[in-house]
Amino acid sequence: MITRHIAAVSVSLFLIAVLPLFAQEHPRAPQQSQSQQLPQTRTGAPQAAMTEATMSDVSDGLKKFISGYAAKSADKKFHIPYQRKDLALDLVKVHDDRFSSLGGDKYFACVDMKGTDGKIYDIDFFMAVGARSLKITETSVHKINGKPLYNWKEEKGVWKKVRAS
Repeated sequence: MITRHIAAVSVSLFLIAVLPLFAQEHPRAPQQSQSQQLPQTRTGAPQAAMTEATMSDVSDGLKKFISGYAAKSADKKFHIPYQRKDLALDLVKVHDDRFSSLGGDKYFACVDMKGTDGKIYDIDFFMAVGARSLKITETSVHKINGKPLYNWKEEKGVWKKVRAS
C-alpha cells in the first residue's frame, strides 16, 4: 500500500515538473531562422508583381506603428487597455529574436514597454502583413515585470493561450 502511494506521488511530481515544458512563452513556427523571408503574397490581378518582406521589415513596421500611435496621443504614449485600465506605455525594446511567421501573411512579435506606473510590460502583437501594409490584429499584455500572465501551447498546429503555472 505504501509502495503504491510512493509511486503515485513520484509520478505526480514528475508530471508537475514536466508539463510546463510543453507550454512555450511565445508562439513560433517550427524550424524558423531569423533570416528567413516572409512568404510572398499576390495583390491585385493574378499577374501582379510579388513582394517580399523580411523580419527586419516587419520589425521596422511595428516600431513605426507604435511610434505613430504614440505621436497621436496627447501624452505621446502608446495606450492599451488592461483589466479595465488604460496603460500608458513607452517602448523599451522590440524582441526581434521572438519574431515568428505564423503562416500565410500572419506574424507574431513581442515588445517590452514601460508604464507610467514604473512596471515593465511584455506586450504580444499579432499582425497581418500585406504588400505595403502592416495591420495589428491583436494585442495583449503577456507579462508584468517578467511574470507571465499566460503561456502558449500548440495543439494540432494551432497556438493557444494557456494559463501560466
